[in-house]
Amino acid sequence: MKLIFMGTPEFASPSLARLISGGHEVAAVFTQPDKPAGRGKRLQPPPVKMLALLHGIPVHQPSKIKTNEEVRAIFESIAPDACVVVAYGKILPEWLLRIPRLGCINVHASLLPKYRGAAPINWAIANGERETGVTIMQMDAGMDTGPILASRAIEIAAEETTPQLSERLSLMGADLLFETLPLIERGQIKPIPQTASEATYAPILKREDGLIDWNIGAREIANRVRAFQPWPGTYTGFRGSRLIVWRAQAIDTRPENTVPPATIIAIDQSVIAVACAGPSVLHISELQVEGKRRQSARDFANGMRLTVGDRITDR
Repeated sequence: MKLIFMGTPEFASPSLARLISGGHEVAAVFTQPDKPAGRGKRLQPPPVKMLALLHGIPVHQPSKIKTNEEVRAIFESIAPDACVVVAYGKILPEWLLRIPRLGCINVHASLLPKYRGAAPINWAIANGERETGVTIMQMDAGMDTGPILASRAIEIAAEETTPQLSERLSLMGADLLFETLPLIERGQIKPIPQTASEATYAPILKREDGLIDWNIGAREIANRVRAFQPWPGTYTGFRGSRLIVWRAQAIDTRPENTVPPATIIAIDQSVIAVACAGPSVLHISELQVEGKRRQSARDFANGMRLTVGDRITDR
C-alpha cells in the first residue's frame, strides 16, 4: 500500500519500522517540529523523523495542519491509499481525513472507548487498571471517537511504569497495525462503532497532576508514581524543594495509629514508610530532590537526618 505516516514520539517508531520492513511504500512522514531539549536547549528531532531520514523518506514538520495549503497539496499529490497516524500530537482536519482512499488509520494505546485522549497509558496506570491494550481505529472528526477496526488486550504488571508499558504497547500496536492493514484494503473488516456511554478520558498531563495528596490512599499514590514517569513525576514539597518519588509500594494495613498523613512512621535499610489515608502506608524506596541525583530511601534519610515522626512534605 502507498501510505503517509504521521507520528512523533518513540511510541510511534515501531509502527513506522514495521511498515517499512513489511514492504509498504511510505511516501512521506509528517511529524512535529524539532524541539529544544537538555541543559543546552539544543533542537532535538523527534524519533520518528530520525527513523524516516535513515530510510530516505521525505519528512515534513508543519507547525500547523488545519489551514495549511502546502500540507493539502502534498496529500493530494501523493494520493495515498491510507494515512497511518500514531501519536502524532495534533487533531487532523476533516479535509485531510477524506483524501486517502481508505481514510486515516490510527493506532491508539488503549482499549477504546476507554481512555480517549492524549495520555491513555498514564491514566490507565494512575487509575489502577489491571488491563489495557491497543486499538486500530478508523479516524473521524472527533477525539478518538471513530469506529474500531481491531484491538488487542494486555495485562498491566503490578509494578509496571509508563515507560515500560509504553514500550510493550508500541510493539503490540505495530504488529496489530501490520496485520490489520491488508484486511482493511481487502474490505474484510467491518468497523464497529464505539459505545459513547462507555467512554472515559485521558487528558494531557499537567505538572500539577504529579503533586501528591497525602490524604488519599497509599495505593493510589503508588499508582501515580508509576504512571507519571518520566513527566511530570510524582512529587511533594520538602524543605523548600521539589521532592520526586520514583519508586514506592502501597501497604494497605498498619497498626492502629493516630499520626496524620505524610508522617514518617518507620525508616529501615530499604524504605521510608509514610502514613497515608486510612490504614494505608506508602513504602518509598527511591526518591530525588529536584536538580540532584536519584537516591535510595536509606541514603536520603541519612543525608536529610530524617527520624520517625518527621513529615515528608512542607504542606
